[in-house]
Amino acid sequence: MIIKPADINSFEARTLIDELSDELQTITGNSGRASFHDTDIKNPRSLFVVAMEEDAAVGCGAFRELSVDTAEVKRMFSTKKSVGVGGKILTYLEEQAKEFGYSRIVLETRKCNEKAVSFYQHHGYRVIKNYGKYVEMPEAKAHPNSEISKFINAYKSASSRLIKKEFSHIKKY
Repeated sequence: MIIKPADINSFEARTLIDELSDELQTITGNSGRASFHDTDIKNPRSLFVVAMEEDAAVGCGAFRELSVDTAEVKRMFSTKKSVGVGGKILTYLEEQAKEFGYSRIVLETRKCNEKAVSFYQHHGYRVIKNYGKYVEMPEAKAHPNSEISKFINAYKSASSRLIKKEFSHIKKY
């Protein structure tokens, strides 16, 4: 499998993003399209990648700049479940984020997307409070007495530099 930067408007990218949006709509009731735009990748400190296996696109992922030191993972998707594609894409994105100068990487997923929550926790991410636009969303609701809203700092060393990895949940009411 090869993971490489890709044009967000390529056929492979559009196909994968559409499949992801359809899957998110089924799982969460929201396609996630409003949370990511092609222009998010136009920033020179942003990146979109596609994973290719033989001549087929099998996954994608991206990160965009939130601040000078923070990148946000977006559009993570794999057509092949349980074979390590997602983990390889995520690792690639984390390594590239460090190369771009980020010291922190965050993401958002909904609580009801239990497979995604488990996946990110397995890869060293810890739950934080909702951030950015997710704080003010009507369906974003903190749960102060639950594990889900507890803030935990987690550092994972993948090289000589550390990157803080966190994610938040939003829950639709």
